[in-house]
Amino acid sequence: MAKVTFSSPLLHGEKTVYAVAGDTKTILALAEEHKIPIPFECKDGNCGSCLIEVTYADPTEKNGIHLTEKEKSRLKELGKLTAQEIEDAEVRDMPPKHRLACQFIARDEDVTVSFTGEPGGA
Repeated sequence: MAKVTFSSPLLHGEKTVYAVAGDTKTILALAEEHKIPIPFECKDGNCGSCLIEVTYADPTEKNGIHLTEKEKSRLKELGKLTAQEIEDAEVRDMPPKHRLACQFIARDEDVTVSFTGEPGGA
């Protein structure tokens, strides 16, 4: 079970929830379920409005690395992902700092998800 802590100026302090291991809910779906206001427009990885910054509690335990093609493309367009970071994620299991909440699925790792509350701001 992953512990996901949300941090944003929109929240009154941090809010921690649990993501069930094996569940395929995205961070955005988990946030919606717990009434955490991550901005979004499309829920499909096309717009980039649900940009988040992810910090891992244990840097040696990183399981939520998979980047979808849409996510890679959109994050590159936003200037939040480089070719080196893609290679690091896919070859060295080193996830990038920025993700799209509608694409990222927390597996077994504890993470802090930060967002500004502005669409596309992390």
